[in-house]
Amino acid sequence: MARRKRPEEHDNHERWLVSYADFITLLFAFFVVMYALSTVNEGKYRILSNSMVSAFRNVPINASSDLPVVVPPPILALPKPSAAVKAQDAVKQKQREKMRNVAKDILEVMAPLIEQGKVRVLETSRGVTIEINDSILFSPGQALLQPALIKAMRAIADVLAPTDFPITIEGHTDNVPIKTAQFPSNWELSAVRATTVLRLFSDSGVAGDRLTAIGYADTRPVEPNLLADGRARNRRVTILIDSVVPEKGKEVDIEAQQRTLP
Repeated sequence: MARRKRPEEHDNHERWLVSYADFITLLFAFFVVMYALSTVNEGKYRILSNSMVSAFRNVPINASSDLPVVVPPPILALPKPSAAVKAQDAVKQKQREKMRNVAKDILEVMAPLIEQGKVRVLETSRGVTIEINDSILFSPGQALLQPALIKAMRAIADVLAPTDFPITIEGHTDNVPIKTAQFPSNWELSAVRATTVLRLFSDSGVAGDRLTAIGYADTRPVEPNLLADGRARNRRVTILIDSVVPEKGKEVDIEAQQRTLP
């Protein structure tokens, strides 16, 4: 008996549509879920926002609109400067102008020595500083002014005499020790040199109550004392013209201080 022939199966070329439809369905479901998650409940969000604002900023809530009512802070008017403050500022400005004129006049009278590098004029927040190398002022180990510099120092005194600024004259030495009958140490040498310049200023018309002389010996060097150039730089006389008038002192009440102690 002959076998029956089985019908030939044909390939289905449209099977991919099933997978494609499944993919599109999943993609649609994904976007639906994402949209649902991104939707915010406006009512609950507004309640949460109002609660946070009320708690942390202590701002009242407008009942009609449920929105925070921001109360602007009061504008504080800046106090106007008093007449005393204005007068004090005017005095300071006048003092600064006078100090600039003093510095200008000193630069003019000391111009030759400044060009030689023997004198430096510095302007600081406190006033004007004149730094003079002692090699042109004094002989080594001596405190007598060189005759050639007496005229220059008197020119400085003529500039300072009409002013009212306090003047401090400082004597400085290097660290090479000295021990003579007149100067047992650099302390005496620096102090006497400062006093010598002070006496010349006083004799030239500068009021004595404005003058102060101090000897620092080798305690305030401006250069290391290792080399000869550094030691020469440290041997100097410094004239400080102070723009700040010293305040009057106030006696300390010892009993009141003791009462405040625990």
